[in-house]
This record gives sequence, structure tokens and C-alpha cells, in this order.
Amino acid sequence: MPKSTRSEIAILEEVKSLAVEYYQLTGKPLGVTGEIAEMEAARLLGLELAEARTAGFDAYRTRKDGKEKIQIKGRWKKDGTSWGRVSKINTDQEFDAVQLVLMHGNYDVFEIWEASRSDIVERLDAPGSRARNERRSMGVSQFKTIADLVWSSHAL
Repeated sequence: MPKSTRSEIAILEEVKSLAVEYYQLTGKPLGVTGEIAEMEAARLLGLELAEARTAGFDAYRTRKDGKEKIQIKGRWKKDGTSWGRVSKINTDQEFDAVQLVLMHGNYDVFEIWEASRSDIVERLDAPGSRARNERRSMGVSQFKTIADLVWSSHAL
């Protein structure tokens, strides 16, 4: 994906505002958190977004030895609430890493965490949790224990 244009950034900011307004009116999320997370990760980390509905991953990261496939997950929370769970991670599909984009307020990116495929699979396959084993999901706090912080608003 080429660098974002002013119109793409303006549209993204409008979607964020509408999502917050919708939540305030209905108490329900608008369902755009994943798309916002993908756009923000691409913008902040210089990723190239994959075609929509690509199985297993959402973006590419170019390295000296080729392109890595990145699955991107997003979580948004109101201030004072918990982060909850990372949505289902499909380990049957091809990817190299998973990035978790944490947003708050007006869908402002707070932190981006990244875990390798091997660490993700090991955690999801570990005995003891039906949600991890069957639903292929884990809490945000669990994800952070196997991930590295790759971007933070605190560093700005």
C-alpha cells in the first residue's frame, strides 16, 4: 500500500469519531476496530496492507530476506475498562507474527505489541484453557507476556 494520502487520513479520523459517537449513543461498538487497527499499524510501522480478505494475514513487512506476513488484531476500550480478549487467531493459516494494536479514547493508538507465530501457537496449544485451545483466543494481558512492545505513544 502506498503512503496514506491526506484524504485517507481524514476518512480514518472521521471513522474513529463516528465509532466513538455510535458507542456513546448505543453502548455498542460499530465494528470497525479491526480496520482501524490495520490502517494505524500500517501507518505507524510502515507496513504494506494485504488485499482485503487475504486468508491468515493483513499486512506485509519487508525485510532484507523477504516479506513477513503479519496478522493484525485491534482492541479499543473506554477509559477505566479492561482490555478484554484478543480476537480469534487462526493458526491454520499462514502468518509470521501477530500484532496487537491497543487503542483508547478516540481510537488513539496507545501501544502496538508483536508476538511471533511460534510463541502464539505455543501459548494457544498450552493445556488448561478452553478459550485458548478451542476458541484460539487469549486475554490481552496473556498476549503481552509473549510479545514485544514495538510502538508506544509514551515514546512520542
